[in-house]
Amino acid sequence: IMKFTKQNFLVLVVGIIIYVVDIGVDFWVASKYFCQGQYSWSILILCFRGLSSLITQIFSYEWFKNDWEVTDTWKPKWIFLVHLFQCGIFIRYWFALKYGCQAAFKQNSSGDVSETDPPNFIQKQAIDVVTDINMLRVFKTFLETTPQVVVQIYIFMEHDKNSFWQRAAIIMSFCGISISTVDYQISLRKSLPDKDEFPVLSKFVYLLYKLLTIASWVLSISLITLLSVRSSAILLIFLWICGFAWTLKQHTTFCKSKKVEYLYRTVVGIILIFTFFNIKGRKTKVCISIYYATHTVLTLGIVFVYMFWKPSVIKEIHFTIVSMLTILSLVLGIIFLIVYYRCFHPTAYCRPRVCSDEVDGEARERDRVGAGRFQNFIMQ
Repeated sequence: IMKFTKQNFLVLVVGIIIYVVDIGVDFWVASKYFCQGQYSWSILILCFRGLSSLITQIFSYEWFKNDWEVTDTWKPKWIFLVHLFQCGIFIRYWFALKYGCQAAFKQNSSGDVSETDPPNFIQKQAIDVVTDINMLRVFKTFLETTPQVVVQIYIFMEHDKNSFWQRAAIIMSFCGISISTVDYQISLRKSLPDKDEFPVLSKFVYLLYKLLTIASWVLSISLITLLSVRSSAILLIFLWICGFAWTLKQHTTFCKSKKVEYLYRTVVGIILIFTFFNIKGRKTKVCISIYYATHTVLTLGIVFVYMFWKPSVIKEIHFTIVSMLTILSLVLGIIFLIVYYRCFHPTAYCRPRVCSDEVDGEARERDRVGAGRFQNFIMQ
C-alpha cells in the first residue's frame, strides 16, 4: 500500500526551501558577475534559469490540462496566468502541501476521509503530485543546474579565482543534482502499485553512482571547454543529436500533445548528454553499457588530448586536481553502477511484463485517476 508519511511531508517542506534558496543563489551569482563587469557570464546564468523555468512551466500546465480532461473538471484560467508568470511550480507545491498534510497527519490521526474517497485516495493524490514535482525538478536539474555547474567550473579554472560564492554555487549545484535524482527515484517507486520501499542502502549506492558519473562528465566538459569552446559546443550538439534521435526511435508517448511530445524528446536528448535516461519499459543492459562505455572513452580521450595539445598546462595545479577528480569520479561511479545493478536494483520486485534493467522514464499514463500518471514508469 502506498504511504505518504510525516517524513515524506518533512522532505517536501525541505524541498520547497531548497527550491527557493536555489532561485536566490542563481540571482546572487548572476548579480556578482554583473557587478564584476562579466556581463556575458551573468546573462548566461540567467538564460539557463529562464529556459528551464519556461520549459517546466509548459510541462506543468500541460499536465494540469491533461488531468482536467480526464476528470472533466473546471479549468480555471488563473492556472494559465500563474504559469505564464513562471510560478506554476508554486501552485504544485501548494497542492502537494495540502494533500501531503491530509495524508500524513489528518488521515493517520483521525481517519478523516470522506465517504466518496477510498482510504488510499488522499495518499495517492499526495504521492502523484509529489512525483509530478520531482519529474519537473529533474528537467530543471539538467536544463539549468548541470549546465550552470559546467560554467562555474570553467570560470573557476579559466580565471584562477577562488572566491567563496563561486565555491558555494558549485557545491549548491552538485547538491541540487544529487537531491533531485534521488527524490525522483523515491517518489517514482512510491507511485508504483505493489512495489516495496526503496531501501536506504539502495538510495545511497544509487546516489553515489549517479552523482559520481555525472560529476566526472561535467568535469570532462569543463576541461574540453577550457581547451576550446567551439570543440565543446560541437561535442555537446553531436551528443544531443544522438540522444534526440534515440528518443525518436523509441516512439515515446509521454504527452498527449504532439508538440509537447517533441519538446519532451528534446529535453530527454539534453538529459542524455549528462546521464542515462531510459524512456521505455524495456531491458536496457546493452544500451546502458554502450552509453557509459562511450562516456568513459570520451572522458579519457579528453584528458589525453588535453595533455598532448597543451602539455604546459599539466604543471598547473587546477588541471592536475580536475583531471584527477575526473578519472577518480569516473572509476568510482562505474564501480557503484555495477554494484547497484548487481546487488541493489529492485528488478526482483518488477512484474515480468514490465521488468527492466534501467528505466528513468516511460510513457505517460493517460488515465490519471485510474492508474496514475507514472503507472508505466519503472524505477532504474
